[in-house]
Amino acid sequence: MDHLTSELQTGYDSAAEDYAEKFYHELRHKPFDRELLDRFAGKVRGLGPVCDLGCGPGQIARYLHERNVDAFGVDLSWAMVKVAQRLNPGLYFEQGDMQALRAADGTWAGIAAFYSIIHTPRESVVSTLRELRRVLRPNGLLLLAFHIGTGVIHLDQWLDKPLSVDFFLFSTAEMEGYLRESGFLIEEVLERAPYRKVEHPSRRGYIVAARAGAEP
Repeated sequence: MDHLTSELQTGYDSAAEDYAEKFYHELRHKPFDRELLDRFAGKVRGLGPVCDLGCGPGQIARYLHERNVDAFGVDLSWAMVKVAQRLNPGLYFEQGDMQALRAADGTWAGIAAFYSIIHTPRESVVSTLRELRRVLRPNGLLLLAFHIGTGVIHLDQWLDKPLSVDFFLFSTAEMEGYLRESGFLIEEVLERAPYRKVEHPSRRGYIVAARAGAEP
């Protein structure tokens, strides 16, 4: 694990409880996201396991599970995994790094990665997306959410906790390019304005992409 990843893990470990308190029920206030997840669930239901990648307290995994998807969660933070297990009894969560997943090739039917790619430096985005492609079944779906913008935002404190972390902003066209280079076929590209008084005031990007080709 490199230094930046280690710092990210440590920061989220320290903020896990406060993060869960703030974000676990966020989908109640985000009808756009619920509709998108409903459509995603309809496409992956019954096809195999679906990962909530960078799951945090597990709200995406829970939402998909409630729609009869075989959902589970993976997060870099051990503390966040423990919180997710407590809040979602009966669902499976494990610690893992999205840059080096422990899953075998072609085993997942889908990945919902909500705001997990935002901690990946630009020079590592393609290799990370290729790792996500590796664990997806042929035609498996990736639902990617991210903050729209340019550059990077660095924080040394968040949720009243020390958290040395970089948030990378991407345009939808930029992320489309990374996905195509990584072997994905773009199915849908969407943007929305932020929900006022609910979330950080950044424009949001969503891309649904399918794993192209049968080879790993």
